Amino acid sequence: MLCYPDRRSALRAGAAVAAGTLAAACGTDTRTPSARPAATPGDRGAPPKSGRAQAAAPAPAPRRFPGQPVEIAHGPRERPRVALTFHGNGDPATARAVLAEAEKAGARVTVLAIGSWLDAHPDLARRVLDGGHELGNHTQRHLAINAMPEAEAYAEITGCAQRLKRLTGSIGTWFRPSQTQYATPLVQRLAQRAGYPHVLSYDVDSLDFTSPGAAAVIRTVTGTIRSGSVVSLHFGYADTVDAMPSLLEELARRKLRAVTTTELLTS
Repeated sequence: MLCYPDRRSALRAGAAVAAGTLAAACGTDTRTPSARPAATPGDRGAPPKSGRAQAAAPAPAPRRFPGQPVEIAHGPRERPRVALTFHGNGDPATARAVLAEAEKAGARVTVLAIGSWLDAHPDLARRVLDGGHELGNHTQRHLAINAMPEAEAYAEITGCAQRLKRLTGSIGTWFRPSQTQYATPLVQRLAQRAGYPHVLSYDVDSLDFTSPGAAAVIRTVTGTIRSGSVVSLHFGYADTVDAMPSLLEELARRKLRAVTTTELLTS
């Protein structure tokens, strides 16, 4: 016989028993959603995978390179290295295809992402980093930053920086100004205020954004590239994807190693 401390407890227990009996008779499950039966060994399957974003370490932060100017267009000429840098925008399928081609060849690249692109495709930030590549800031909306008033230009830089920080734990390793090869002194100062010691330019323009065909992209790059070069390329263009295998083969033939921009500048 069960004992209850008072009449109220006994009434509650009686009501619970009655409810259970009625549920059994009607075929109704009165358990709360959290009161699920424990899984048997045959039900468990593979253990759940931990979330990649939780397990991943923060991405590298910007760094200062003593002896380098505020705006960097190329690295040391005496080492057989080059940096392939990509404007992060456009169809994410082309971005994944370019990264896959680079990884097949053992190359590492630098991606300068546009903030609005990251808003639309946030998973690509981690995809870049997980491939061993480098991720940086190419402004929030990819507008003509050199022509903007100071406050608006600064908002373009910090807007993208905030998105990178939220997605990766870092504002990115580099800042590249939008719609220009070179930043004005004002934009250089604003980038430094936002936390980027250097502005990243380039000395080889692939012109792939003009969609000239893969062969033309290859000719343009291989005709001007040399040790220490920083090459400007773009996601979002089929010609760039098609050019990558032959371009990387030609770099290997010339014994030029494709590395991140940080690796290019690190002795």
